Amino acid sequence: MNKIKRHALFLAVLLAISLSSYAQNKKQGTTKKTNIIFILADDLGYGDISSYNENSKINTAHIDKLASQGVLFTDAHTSSSVCTPTRYGILTGRYNWRSKLKSGVIKGFSTALIQQDRATIGDVLKSNGYKTAAIGKWHLGWDWANIEAGESKVNYSKKIKNGPTTLGFDYWFGFCGSLDMEPYVWVENEQPTMVPTKFTQNTGQAMWRKGLTSDDFDHEQVLPKITAKTVTYIQENANGEKPFFLYMPLPAPHTPILPTPEFKGKSGLDNPYGDFVLMVDAVVGAVMKALEDQGIADNTMVVFTSDNGCSNQANFKQLAKKGHDPSYVFRGHKADIFEGGHRVPFIVRWPEEVKAGTSNQLVCTTDFFATVTDVLGLKIEDNVAEDSFSFLAALKVKSKAEVRESIVHHSINGSFAYRKNNWKAVFCPGSGGWSFPRPNSKEAKALPKFQLYNLKKDMGEEDNLENKKPELLEKYRDELAQLVLKGRSTKGAVQKNDGAERWKQLSWMQDK
Repeated sequence: MNKIKRHALFLAVLLAISLSSYAQNKKQGTTKKTNIIFILADDLGYGDISSYNENSKINTAHIDKLASQGVLFTDAHTSSSVCTPTRYGILTGRYNWRSKLKSGVIKGFSTALIQQDRATIGDVLKSNGYKTAAIGKWHLGWDWANIEAGESKVNYSKKIKNGPTTLGFDYWFGFCGSLDMEPYVWVENEQPTMVPTKFTQNTGQAMWRKGLTSDDFDHEQVLPKITAKTVTYIQENANGEKPFFLYMPLPAPHTPILPTPEFKGKSGLDNPYGDFVLMVDAVVGAVMKALEDQGIADNTMVVFTSDNGCSNQANFKQLAKKGHDPSYVFRGHKADIFEGGHRVPFIVRWPEEVKAGTSNQLVCTTDFFATVTDVLGLKIEDNVAEDSFSFLAALKVKSKAEVRESIVHHSINGSFAYRKNNWKAVFCPGSGGWSFPRPNSKEAKALPKFQLYNLKKDMGEEDNLENKKPELLEKYRDELAQLVLKGRSTKGAVQKNDGAERWKQLSWMQDK
Protein backbone atom coordinates (compact mmCIF):
# COMPACT_ATOMS: atom_id res chain seq x y z
CA MET A 1 0.00 0.00 0.00
CA ASN A 2 1.47 3.41 -0.95
CA LYS A 3 1.73 6.41 1.35
CA ILE A 4 -1.29 8.18 -0.18
CA LYS A 5 -3.58 5.21 0.42
CA ARG A 6 -2.17 4.76 3.91
CA HIS A 7 -2.89 8.41 4.69
CA ALA A 8 -6.45 8.07 3.42
CA LEU A 9 -6.97 4.96 5.53
CA PHE A 10 -6.00 6.78 8.70
CA LEU A 11 -7.75 10.07 7.90
CA ALA A 12 -10.91 9.46 9.92
CA VAL A 13 -9.05 8.09 12.94
CA LEU A 14 -6.42 10.82 12.96
CA LEU A 15 -8.93 13.60 12.40
CA ALA A 16 -10.87 12.44 15.44
CA ILE A 17 -7.67 12.27 17.47
CA SER A 18 -6.56 15.74 16.34
CA LEU A 19 -9.91 17.32 17.23
CA SER A 20 -9.78 15.66 20.64
CA SER A 21 -6.25 17.01 21.17
CA TYR A 22 -7.29 20.53 20.14
CA ALA A 23 -10.24 20.50 22.54
CA GLN A 24 -8.08 19.25 25.39
CA ASN A 25 -5.37 21.86 24.84
CA LYS A 26 -7.96 24.64 24.49
CA LYS A 27 -9.54 23.55 27.77
CA GLN A 28 -6.15 23.68 29.49
CA GLY A 29 -5.41 27.08 27.99
CA THR A 30 -2.17 25.96 26.35
CA THR A 31 -0.85 24.36 23.20
CA LYS A 32 2.51 23.52 24.74
CA LYS A 33 3.48 19.88 24.26
CA THR A 34 6.29 17.91 25.78
CA ASN A 35 9.10 16.30 23.82
CA ILE A 36 9.25 12.52 24.15
CA ILE A 37 12.25 10.19 23.98
CA PHE A 38 11.95 6.41 24.29
CA ILE A 39 15.32 4.68 24.86
CA LEU A 40 15.14 0.92 24.40
CA ALA A 41 18.15 -1.11 25.51
CA ASP A 42 18.65 -4.54 23.94
CA ASP A 43 18.97 -7.60 26.23
CA LEU A 44 19.64 -5.53 29.36
CA GLY A 45 18.75 -7.37 32.57
CA TYR A 46 16.72 -6.03 35.50
CA GLY A 47 19.66 -6.76 37.79
CA ASP A 48 22.19 -4.93 35.61
CA ILE A 49 20.99 -1.54 36.86
CA SER A 50 22.41 -0.59 40.25
CA SER A 51 19.29 1.38 41.24
CA TYR A 52 17.32 -1.85 40.78
CA ASN A 53 19.79 -4.28 42.27
CA GLU A 54 21.42 -3.57 45.63
CA ASN A 55 23.97 -6.28 44.83
CA SER A 56 24.77 -5.13 41.31
CA LYS A 57 28.46 -5.03 40.52
CA ILE A 58 27.87 -2.61 37.64
CA ASN A 59 27.59 1.04 38.65
CA THR A 60 25.12 2.52 36.16
CA ALA A 61 25.48 6.11 37.36
CA HIS A 62 23.62 7.84 34.52
CA ILE A 63 20.63 5.48 34.56
CA ASP A 64 20.57 5.71 38.36
CA LYS A 65 20.43 9.50 38.09
CA LEU A 66 17.56 9.19 35.64
CA ALA A 67 15.76 6.97 38.15
CA SER A 68 16.42 9.36 41.05
CA GLN A 69 14.82 12.19 39.07
CA GLY A 70 11.88 10.18 37.76
CA VAL A 71 9.65 7.23 38.57
CA LEU A 72 11.22 3.80 38.86
CA PHE A 73 8.77 0.98 38.09
CA THR A 74 9.48 -2.30 39.90
CA ASP A 75 6.85 -4.47 38.17
CA ALA A 76 7.33 -3.62 34.48
CA HIS A 77 7.38 -6.24 31.73
CA THR A 78 8.00 -6.56 28.03
CA SER A 79 5.21 -8.04 25.93
CA SER A 80 7.61 -10.80 24.86
CA SER A 81 10.86 -12.23 26.13
CA VAL A 82 12.62 -11.60 22.79
CA CYS A 83 13.41 -8.67 20.50
CA THR A 84 11.09 -8.33 17.50
CA PRO A 85 7.76 -8.96 19.22
CA THR A 86 8.48 -6.48 22.01
CA ARG A 87 9.27 -3.78 19.45
CA TYR A 88 6.00 -4.53 17.68
CA GLY A 89 4.13 -4.04 20.95
CA ILE A 90 5.83 -0.77 21.81
CA LEU A 91 5.05 0.89 18.49
CA THR A 92 1.53 -0.51 18.04
CA GLY A 93 0.27 -0.85 21.62
CA ARG A 94 -0.80 -4.38 20.71
CA TYR A 95 0.31 -7.78 21.95
CA ASN A 96 2.82 -9.23 19.50
CA TRP A 97 1.12 -12.64 19.25
CA ARG A 98 -1.85 -10.98 17.60
CA SER A 99 0.41 -10.30 14.61
CA LYS A 100 1.52 -12.94 12.11
CA LEU A 101 4.62 -13.59 14.25
CA LYS A 102 3.56 -16.27 16.74
CA SER A 103 7.03 -17.21 18.02
CA GLY A 104 10.70 -16.32 17.62
CA VAL A 105 12.04 -13.22 15.89
CA ILE A 106 12.44 -12.08 12.31
CA LYS A 107 15.77 -11.72 10.46
CA GLY A 108 17.66 -9.02 8.63
CA PHE A 109 16.11 -9.87 5.27
CA SER A 110 12.57 -10.35 6.61
CA THR A 111 9.76 -8.31 5.14
CA ALA A 112 7.79 -5.79 7.18
CA LEU A 113 5.95 -7.16 10.21
CA ILE A 114 3.83 -4.08 10.94
CA GLN A 115 1.07 -3.84 8.37
CA GLN A 116 0.54 -0.54 6.59
CA ASP A 117 -3.03 -0.26 7.90
CA ARG A 118 -1.87 -0.58 11.52
CA ALA A 119 -1.53 2.77 13.35
CA THR A 120 1.70 3.28 15.29
CA ILE A 121 2.50 5.74 18.05
CA GLY A 122 4.59 7.55 15.43
CA ASP A 123 1.50 7.95 13.24
CA VAL A 124 -0.55 9.39 16.08
CA LEU A 125 2.11 11.83 17.26
CA LYS A 126 2.96 12.94 13.74
CA SER A 127 -0.71 13.69 13.07
CA ASN A 128 -0.79 15.78 16.24
CA GLY A 129 2.00 18.19 15.42
CA TYR A 130 5.11 16.22 16.39
CA LYS A 131 8.29 15.73 14.43
CA THR A 132 9.05 12.04 14.68
CA ALA A 133 12.33 10.15 14.36
CA ALA A 134 13.68 6.66 14.96
CA ILE A 135 17.42 6.02 15.25
CA GLY A 136 19.02 2.62 15.88
CA LYS A 137 17.96 -1.02 15.56
CA TRP A 138 14.64 -1.58 13.76
CA HIS A 139 14.23 -5.40 13.77
CA LEU A 140 10.67 -5.20 12.51
CA GLY A 141 11.43 -5.96 8.90
CA TRP A 142 11.17 -3.95 5.72
CA ASP A 143 11.20 -4.74 2.02
CA TRP A 144 14.65 -4.59 0.47
CA ALA A 145 14.68 -3.73 -3.23
CA ASN A 146 14.33 -6.93 -5.29
CA ILE A 147 14.05 -9.14 -2.18
CA GLU A 148 11.39 -11.16 -3.99
CA ALA A 149 14.19 -12.57 -6.17
CA GLY A 150 16.09 -13.84 -3.11
CA GLU A 151 18.43 -12.54 -0.43
CA SER A 152 21.45 -12.70 -2.71
CA LYS A 153 19.64 -10.58 -5.31
CA VAL A 154 18.90 -7.55 -3.13
CA ASN A 155 19.68 -4.25 -4.86
CA TYR A 156 21.27 -2.04 -2.21
CA SER A 157 21.52 0.93 -4.54
CA LYS A 158 17.74 1.34 -4.48
CA LYS A 159 15.37 2.43 -1.72
CA ILE A 160 13.68 0.09 0.71
CA LYS A 161 9.88 -0.06 1.06
CA ASN A 162 7.54 -0.39 4.04
CA GLY A 163 10.15 0.80 6.51
CA PRO A 164 10.02 3.26 9.43
CA THR A 165 9.22 6.30 7.28
CA THR A 166 6.00 4.62 6.12
CA LEU A 167 5.03 3.84 9.72
CA GLY A 168 4.86 7.28 11.26
CA PHE A 169 8.48 8.44 11.36
CA ASP A 170 9.64 11.56 9.53
CA TYR A 171 13.26 10.48 9.87
CA TRP A 172 15.02 7.14 10.17
CA PHE A 173 18.66 6.16 10.55
CA GLY A 174 19.74 2.65 11.46
CA PHE A 175 19.87 -0.98 10.36
CA CYS A 176 17.27 -3.67 9.78
CA GLY A 177 17.83 -6.67 12.09
CA SER A 178 19.96 -7.28 15.17
CA LEU A 179 23.60 -6.29 15.12
CA ASP A 180 24.50 -9.97 14.67
CA MET A 181 22.19 -10.45 11.65
CA GLU A 182 23.12 -9.70 8.06
CA PRO A 183 23.03 -7.54 6.05
CA TYR A 184 25.21 -5.01 7.85
CA VAL A 185 24.09 -1.89 6.03
CA TRP A 186 23.08 1.56 7.27
CA VAL A 187 19.80 2.91 5.90
CA GLU A 188 18.89 6.60 6.16
CA ASN A 189 15.21 7.22 5.56
CA GLU A 190 14.62 4.75 2.68
CA GLN A 191 18.11 4.76 1.14
CA PRO A 192 21.03 2.45 2.01
CA THR A 193 24.03 4.69 2.62
CA MET A 194 26.44 2.36 0.77
CA VAL A 195 26.30 -0.77 -1.33
CA PRO A 196 27.96 -3.63 0.63
CA THR A 197 30.88 -5.27 -1.16
CA LYS A 198 32.52 -7.44 1.50
CA PHE A 199 31.66 -10.20 3.96
CA THR A 200 32.49 -10.04 7.67
CA GLN A 201 32.03 -12.47 10.56
CA ASN A 202 33.04 -12.75 14.20
CA THR A 203 32.83 -15.32 17.03
CA GLY A 204 32.62 -15.50 20.82
CA GLN A 205 30.77 -12.87 22.84
CA ALA A 206 31.54 -10.46 20.01
CA MET A 207 29.72 -12.80 17.63
CA TRP A 208 27.98 -11.73 14.47
CA ARG A 209 26.91 -14.02 11.65
CA LYS A 210 28.72 -14.01 8.33
CA GLY A 211 27.14 -11.46 6.05
CA LEU A 212 27.44 -8.66 3.55
CA THR A 213 28.87 -5.53 5.14
CA SER A 214 29.15 -1.95 3.90
CA ASP A 215 32.48 -0.17 4.16
CA ASP A 216 30.86 2.48 6.38
CA PHE A 217 29.46 -0.15 8.79
CA ASP A 218 31.85 -0.87 11.68
CA HIS A 219 30.20 -3.10 14.31
CA GLU A 220 32.26 -1.65 17.16
CA GLN A 221 31.26 1.89 16.21
CA VAL A 222 27.54 1.28 15.73
CA LEU A 223 26.49 2.33 19.24
CA PRO A 224 28.64 5.50 19.18
CA LYS A 225 27.25 6.39 15.74
CA ILE A 226 23.66 5.97 16.89
CA THR A 227 24.42 8.13 19.92
CA ALA A 228 26.00 10.86 17.80
CA LYS A 229 23.04 10.88 15.41
CA THR A 230 20.65 11.15 18.34
CA VAL A 231 22.54 14.03 19.96
CA THR A 232 22.60 15.87 16.63
CA TYR A 233 18.86 15.33 16.21
CA ILE A 234 18.20 16.78 19.67
CA GLN A 235 20.40 19.80 18.95
CA GLU A 236 18.70 20.50 15.62
CA ASN A 237 15.14 20.09 16.91
CA ALA A 238 15.30 21.31 20.49
CA ASN A 239 13.91 24.76 19.82
CA GLY A 240 11.88 24.14 16.70
CA GLU A 241 8.27 25.08 16.18
CA LYS A 242 7.18 21.49 16.73
CA PRO A 243 7.85 19.19 19.69
CA PHE A 244 9.63 15.95 18.80
CA PHE A 245 9.21 12.25 19.48
CA LEU A 246 12.44 10.26 19.26
CA TYR A 247 12.42 6.47 19.38
CA MET A 248 15.95 5.24 20.15
CA PRO A 249 16.22 1.42 20.01
CA LEU A 250 19.79 0.54 20.96
CA PRO A 251 21.64 -2.56 19.70
CA ALA A 252 23.33 -3.09 23.08
CA PRO A 253 24.21 -4.91 25.27
CA HIS A 254 22.98 -7.59 22.82
CA THR A 255 25.60 -9.56 20.88
CA PRO A 256 28.03 -8.70 19.46
CA ILE A 257 29.24 -7.57 22.88
CA LEU A 258 31.70 -4.94 21.71
CA PRO A 259 32.69 -2.25 24.23
CA THR A 260 34.94 0.36 22.67
CA PRO A 261 38.52 0.72 24.01
CA GLU A 262 37.67 3.36 26.62
CA PHE A 263 35.15 0.98 28.22
CA LYS A 264 37.12 -2.26 28.09
CA GLY A 265 37.80 -3.48 31.63
CA LYS A 266 35.89 -0.54 33.13
CA SER A 267 33.33 -2.70 34.96
CA GLY A 268 35.99 -4.77 36.72
CA LEU A 269 34.02 -7.95 36.04
CA ASP A 270 36.57 -9.51 33.68
CA ASN A 271 33.69 -9.81 31.26
CA PRO A 272 33.03 -7.50 28.30
CA TYR A 273 29.31 -7.70 29.03
CA GLY A 274 29.72 -5.55 32.14
CA ASP A 275 31.76 -3.06 30.15
CA PHE A 276 29.11 -2.96 27.42
CA VAL A 277 26.40 -2.23 30.01
CA LEU A 278 28.48 0.74 31.17
CA MET A 279 28.64 1.87 27.57
CA VAL A 280 24.82 1.78 27.40
CA ASP A 281 24.77 3.79 30.62
CA ALA A 282 27.05 6.37 28.99
CA VAL A 283 24.63 6.63 26.05
CA VAL A 284 21.87 7.62 28.48
CA GLY A 285 24.24 10.18 29.95
CA ALA A 286 24.98 11.62 26.50
CA VAL A 287 21.26 11.94 25.67
CA MET A 288 20.53 13.67 28.96
CA LYS A 289 23.47 16.05 28.52
CA ALA A 290 22.19 17.00 25.07
CA LEU A 291 18.76 17.77 26.54
CA GLU A 292 20.29 19.80 29.37
CA ASP A 293 22.60 21.70 27.02
CA GLN A 294 19.58 22.70 24.95
CA GLY A 295 17.56 23.67 28.01
CA ILE A 296 14.74 21.19 27.35
CA ALA A 297 15.46 18.42 29.85
CA ASP A 298 12.58 19.34 32.17
CA ASN A 299 9.95 19.43 29.42
CA THR A 300 11.05 16.17 27.84
CA MET A 301 9.53 12.87 28.89
CA VAL A 302 12.36 10.33 28.82
CA VAL A 303 11.44 6.65 29.06
CA PHE A 304 14.20 4.07 29.52
CA THR A 305 13.68 0.32 29.44
CA SER A 306 14.90 -2.93 27.84
CA ASP A 307 13.31 -5.15 25.19
CA ASN A 308 13.57 -8.31 27.33
CA GLY A 309 15.78 -9.87 30.00
CA CYS A 310 19.52 -10.43 29.75
CA SER A 311 20.76 -13.02 27.27
CA ASN A 312 22.71 -16.09 28.37
CA GLN A 313 25.43 -14.84 26.01
CA ALA A 314 26.46 -12.55 28.88
CA ASN A 315 27.95 -15.66 30.57
CA PHE A 316 25.92 -15.86 33.79
CA LYS A 317 28.28 -18.39 35.38
CA GLN A 318 31.29 -16.12 35.05
CA LEU A 319 29.34 -13.09 36.29
CA ALA A 320 28.10 -15.10 39.29
CA LYS A 321 31.70 -15.66 40.36
CA LYS A 322 31.96 -11.88 40.63
CA GLY A 323 28.68 -11.71 42.57
CA HIS A 324 26.60 -10.23 39.77
CA ASP A 325 23.27 -11.59 38.51
CA PRO A 326 21.72 -9.80 35.49
CA SER A 327 18.32 -11.31 36.39
CA TYR A 328 18.49 -10.11 40.01
CA VAL A 329 16.40 -12.53 42.12
CA PHE A 330 14.24 -13.66 39.22
CA ARG A 331 14.31 -17.05 37.53
CA GLY A 332 15.48 -17.42 33.95
CA HIS A 333 16.69 -14.96 31.33
CA LYS A 334 15.97 -13.75 27.81
CA ALA A 335 13.60 -16.01 25.81
CA ASP A 336 11.98 -17.51 28.95
CA ILE A 337 8.43 -17.35 30.26
CA PHE A 338 9.94 -16.95 33.73
CA GLU A 339 10.29 -13.43 35.20
CA GLY A 340 13.93 -13.14 34.15
CA GLY A 341 12.79 -13.26 30.55
CA HIS A 342 10.46 -10.29 30.60
CA ARG A 343 10.66 -8.28 33.85
CA VAL A 344 12.75 -5.23 32.98
CA PRO A 345 13.91 -1.89 34.33
CA PHE A 346 11.44 0.84 33.39
CA ILE A 347 12.08 4.48 34.24
CA VAL A 348 10.11 7.61 33.34
CA ARG A 349 11.65 11.05 33.88
CA TRP A 350 9.61 14.21 33.25
CA PRO A 351 10.44 16.85 35.93
CA GLU A 352 7.97 19.42 34.63
CA GLU A 353 5.04 17.13 35.46
CA VAL A 354 6.28 14.11 37.41
CA LYS A 355 7.80 13.93 40.86
CA ALA A 356 10.51 11.38 41.58
CA GLY A 357 9.47 8.15 43.25
CA THR A 358 8.88 4.42 42.93
CA SER A 359 5.82 2.65 41.56
CA ASN A 360 4.67 -0.95 41.98
CA GLN A 361 2.02 -0.58 39.28
CA LEU A 362 1.91 -3.49 36.83
CA VAL A 363 3.18 -2.15 33.50
CA CYS A 364 3.76 -3.60 30.04
CA THR A 365 5.85 -2.01 27.31
CA THR A 366 2.68 -1.89 25.16
CA ASP A 367 1.44 0.74 27.63
CA PHE A 368 3.70 3.50 26.30
CA PHE A 369 1.19 4.14 23.49
CA ALA A 370 -1.84 4.78 25.72
CA THR A 371 0.19 6.76 28.24
CA VAL A 372 1.39 9.20 25.59
CA THR A 373 -2.09 9.64 24.16
CA ASP A 374 -3.38 10.14 27.72
CA VAL A 375 -0.79 12.87 28.28
CA LEU A 376 -1.99 14.65 25.16
CA GLY A 377 -5.67 14.12 25.88
CA LEU A 378 -6.21 11.97 22.80
CA LYS A 379 -8.89 9.32 22.35
CA ILE A 380 -7.72 5.92 21.12
CA GLU A 381 -10.05 4.41 18.54
CA ASP A 382 -11.24 0.80 18.87
CA ASN A 383 -8.90 -0.50 16.17
CA VAL A 384 -5.80 1.13 17.64
CA ALA A 385 -3.52 0.04 20.55
CA GLU A 386 -5.87 -2.70 21.73
CA ASP A 387 -3.55 -3.88 24.53
CA SER A 388 -2.28 -0.54 25.81
CA PHE A 389 -3.18 0.86 29.25
CA SER A 390 -2.13 4.30 30.42
CA PHE A 391 0.18 4.34 33.45
CA LEU A 392 -0.15 8.11 33.82
CA ALA A 393 -1.89 7.74 37.18
CA ALA A 394 1.13 5.79 38.46
CA LEU A 395 3.18 8.90 37.67
CA LYS A 396 0.84 10.83 40.02
CA VAL A 397 -0.60 12.74 37.09
CA LYS A 398 -4.37 13.09 36.92
CA SER A 399 -5.91 10.50 34.62
CA LYS A 400 -9.29 8.88 34.08
CA ALA A 401 -7.85 6.11 31.94
CA GLU A 402 -8.35 2.42 32.60
CA VAL A 403 -5.57 0.91 34.73
CA ARG A 404 -3.85 -2.37 33.89
CA GLU A 405 -4.86 -5.22 36.20
CA SER A 406 -3.45 -8.19 34.30
CA ILE A 407 -0.83 -8.96 31.70
CA VAL A 408 -0.11 -11.70 29.16
CA HIS A 409 3.48 -12.95 28.97
CA HIS A 410 4.92 -14.67 25.89
CA SER A 411 8.14 -16.62 25.39
CA ILE A 412 10.34 -17.27 22.37
CA ASN A 413 8.63 -20.59 21.52
CA GLY A 414 5.14 -19.09 21.78
CA SER A 415 4.32 -20.23 25.31
CA PHE A 416 1.90 -18.12 27.34
CA ALA A 417 1.61 -17.01 30.95
CA TYR A 418 -1.11 -14.91 32.55
CA ARG A 419 -0.41 -12.59 35.48
CA LYS A 420 -3.04 -11.04 37.73
CA ASN A 421 -2.52 -9.60 41.20
CA ASN A 422 0.20 -11.70 42.88
CA TRP A 423 -0.51 -14.82 40.83
CA LYS A 424 1.12 -16.01 37.64
CA ALA A 425 -0.25 -18.95 35.66
CA VAL A 426 2.22 -20.49 33.21
CA PHE A 427 0.79 -22.65 30.43
CA CYS A 428 3.83 -24.78 29.68
CA PRO A 429 5.84 -27.25 31.76
CA GLY A 430 9.30 -25.65 31.55
CA SER A 431 10.99 -22.36 30.71
CA GLY A 432 9.42 -21.92 27.29
CA GLY A 433 12.82 -20.63 26.27
CA TRP A 434 16.53 -21.16 26.67
CA SER A 435 17.00 -21.87 30.37
CA PHE A 436 16.49 -25.19 32.18
CA PRO A 437 14.19 -27.03 31.70
CA ARG A 438 14.01 -26.26 27.99
CA PRO A 439 10.92 -27.00 25.89
CA ASN A 440 10.51 -30.64 24.81
CA SER A 441 13.46 -31.73 26.93
CA LYS A 442 13.35 -34.94 28.95
CA GLU A 443 13.21 -32.89 32.14
CA ALA A 444 10.35 -30.67 30.91
CA LYS A 445 8.27 -33.65 29.79
CA ALA A 446 8.46 -35.07 33.33
CA LEU A 447 6.98 -31.88 34.85
CA PRO A 448 3.32 -30.92 35.36
CA LYS A 449 1.72 -29.49 32.24
CA PHE A 450 1.05 -26.10 33.88
CA GLN A 451 2.64 -23.93 36.55
CA LEU A 452 1.18 -21.53 39.11
CA TYR A 453 3.20 -19.19 41.30
CA ASN A 454 2.45 -16.68 44.03
CA LEU A 455 5.00 -14.02 43.16
CA LYS A 456 4.52 -12.15 46.43
CA LYS A 457 5.70 -15.16 48.41
CA ASP A 458 7.77 -16.85 45.71
CA MET A 459 9.42 -14.27 43.47
CA GLY A 460 11.91 -16.87 42.27
CA GLU A 461 9.13 -19.13 40.88
CA GLU A 462 10.32 -22.22 42.72
CA ASP A 463 7.10 -23.54 44.32
CA ASN A 464 4.60 -24.70 41.70
CA LEU A 465 1.10 -24.57 43.24
CA GLU A 466 -0.82 -25.85 40.21
CA ASN A 467 -2.08 -28.94 42.07
CA LYS A 468 -3.09 -26.92 45.15
CA LYS A 469 -5.15 -24.24 43.42
CA PRO A 470 -6.58 -25.86 40.28
CA GLU A 471 -9.65 -23.58 40.35
CA LEU A 472 -7.47 -20.46 40.11
CA LEU A 473 -5.45 -21.95 37.29
CA GLU A 474 -8.68 -22.78 35.44
CA LYS A 475 -10.03 -19.25 36.02
CA TYR A 476 -6.90 -17.67 34.60
CA ARG A 477 -6.91 -20.00 31.62
CA ASP A 478 -10.45 -18.88 30.81
CA GLU A 479 -9.57 -15.20 31.22
CA LEU A 480 -6.59 -15.58 28.91
CA ALA A 481 -8.71 -17.40 26.34
CA GLN A 482 -11.17 -14.52 26.30
CA LEU A 483 -8.38 -11.98 25.75
CA VAL A 484 -7.12 -14.02 22.82
CA LEU A 485 -10.53 -14.36 21.20
CA LYS A 486 -11.72 -10.82 21.85
CA GLY A 487 -8.75 -9.33 20.03
CA ARG A 488 -8.03 -6.85 22.81
CA SER A 489 -7.37 -6.64 26.57
CA THR A 490 -8.60 -3.05 26.97
CA LYS A 491 -12.26 -2.07 26.96
CA GLY A 492 -13.80 -1.61 23.55
CA ALA A 493 -15.34 -3.38 20.63
CA VAL A 494 -14.36 -6.94 19.76
CA GLN A 495 -11.71 -6.83 17.04
CA LYS A 496 -11.38 -8.88 13.92
CA ASN A 497 -8.30 -10.98 14.50
CA ASP A 498 -6.91 -14.44 14.07
CA GLY A 499 -8.53 -15.59 17.32
CA ALA A 500 -10.16 -18.65 15.77
CA GLU A 501 -6.86 -19.76 14.25
CA ARG A 502 -5.09 -19.00 17.51
CA TRP A 503 -7.65 -21.01 19.46
CA LYS A 504 -6.95 -24.06 17.31
CA GLN A 505 -3.22 -23.69 17.95
CA LEU A 506 -3.63 -23.32 21.70
CA SER A 507 -4.81 -26.84 22.46
CA TRP A 508 -4.10 -26.38 26.15
CA MET A 509 -6.97 -23.86 26.34
CA GLN A 510 -9.46 -26.41 25.10
CA ASP A 511 -8.13 -29.42 27.01
CA LYS A 512 -10.54 -29.43 29.93
